[in-house]
Amino acid sequence: MPPLTASAVPGPVPRGRRIGLLGGSFNPAHEGHLEISRLAIELLGLDEVWWLVSPQNPLKPTDGMAPLAERMAGAEKITKRLPIFVTDVETHLGTRYTTDTLAGLKQGFPGARFVWLMGADNLVQMHRWHRWSSIFHMVPVAVFARPTYSLRAERAKAARRFARYRIKPHRAAGLADRPAPAWVLFKRPHVPVSATGIRRRTQAADS
Repeated sequence: MPPLTASAVPGPVPRGRRIGLLGGSFNPAHEGHLEISRLAIELLGLDEVWWLVSPQNPLKPTDGMAPLAERMAGAEKITKRLPIFVTDVETHLGTRYTTDTLAGLKQGFPGARFVWLMGADNLVQMHRWHRWSSIFHMVPVAVFARPTYSLRAERAKAARRFARYRIKPHRAAGLADRPAPAWVLFKRPHVPVSATGIRRRTQAADS
């Protein structure tokens, strides 16, 4: 796996630094992404969050996908002055799948304490991801409420498979320090916004 360049990472990462990883297309980045990041920093005691902007999600169509540079710029614009770092690290690593990206990050930053962040909507369909169960064995996972998905997330295949490793939200402050597998599901209030909805409103305004 190629080494990470300076443009892909936020400089040296001190040993023990707690970092949340939020992956996605960010097509476009929106308040829902910000809410998950803010809640993760607050509830998990993280030092920062990295947004991993995917060149192309294998499970999403290419139609309607904005260029990577445009999506990166949009994400950087709404995260100014926040402890959030926007990166296209998958491009630098040459990875397509989350499990491979995590392997590259853990190899590049062996002293960091990563936590994978995701919305409840992604947990529902996580069993479709490439080698999805390995993600739980690589890093702790924090799942956040998304509109209409919390109950379905409770019954998701991934939730049932790793039920014995689930921790209570009130114990999640130390999640980054726990050995994987360990995961938590938060049901806090959420911003009812999605990238799909934003794109539809934008297209309607332009028509």
